[in-house]
Amino acid sequence: MHIHEGLEKKLRSRPLHAVVSVTVAAVLAGCAGAPERPAAASIEASGFPHELSSCGFTVTLPSPPTAVVTMNQTATEIVLALDAADQLAGTAYLDDEIAEQWQEAYDAVPVLADQYADSETILAAGADLVIGSWISAFSDEAAGSREALRDSGIASYLSPFSCEDPDARAAVNFDSVWAEIADIATALGVPERAEQLKADQQDALARLADQAPGAGLNMFWYDSGDKSAYAGTGDGGPQIIIDAVGGTNIFADVPGSWADVSWERVVAADPDVIVLADAGWSSAQDKITHLGNDPVLSQLRAVEAGAFVIVPFSETVPGARMLQGVERVAAQLADLGR
Repeated sequence: MHIHEGLEKKLRSRPLHAVVSVTVAAVLAGCAGAPERPAAASIEASGFPHELSSCGFTVTLPSPPTAVVTMNQTATEIVLALDAADQLAGTAYLDDEIAEQWQEAYDAVPVLADQYADSETILAAGADLVIGSWISAFSDEAAGSREALRDSGIASYLSPFSCEDPDARAAVNFDSVWAEIADIATALGVPERAEQLKADQQDALARLADQAPGAGLNMFWYDSGDKSAYAGTGDGGPQIIIDAVGGTNIFADVPGSWADVSWERVVAADPDVIVLADAGWSSAQDKITHLGNDPVLSQLRAVEAGAFVIVPFSETVPGARMLQGVERVAAQLADLGR
């Protein structure tokens, strides 16, 4: 279950359940002791013991972890982007498809639950570090509190974008994304991989800034909703992506990453382009159908022109994959301009 601004209330209605057969099997395996895992290859033990801090909570890693559990797709893809799949004991909770370049590595990692793995499953997997992208990963129904995990000898890391205290959350920008990736890479014992990823992404962003395919375009980022619009606003991933392609977010003045806005405001802005987040709980096609069937919204310039840009939800949140969101939006804007 995600918590990003108001999205938590929408997702509370979604069932939170583990894959029972997987969980039972994992618990049974845990009765015989967690399986031994070989030390991950190609990592150095220098820099350890290492103090890992996030959201005001600090744990000590005596050595690079070799049985990491990632909760939420963003956390999983950061570890995969760091080429550290061999340090994963399991993953849980996808929003959509894993990025193609990481699919093969992901397929080799056990999936502990289709949504959140519970604390028994995590213990049975022999986890030594749990990484969560959302505070809900550490709820009682999921991994359990970070304090309880620490008492069980398991370290944890919560994304700085989802601290329980809103005032402690990191501002969303590429620098803070790279800082989170560096935190995780250092904890895994592979800090140089984060440095290379940052350099590669900086080069890509510089090229896209020169092209500026969104220049002069007013853009509406439509996440979900029908009675009102759940829109990408001024402080989150959608705003960062729109900025990176040179466009203008019609709701840039609204604080937060996402917010409910009235359809009247959307109609008044009459955007040139509508960006559609594609997720399991709100597909891009569902939103296109809603816009096209509404007698007022169907008259928007972007709807009449079919000026839609579609982005997987996993590319709209801070993480290793947000650059792909920028590249995807840029490519579709270029196609619309032809």
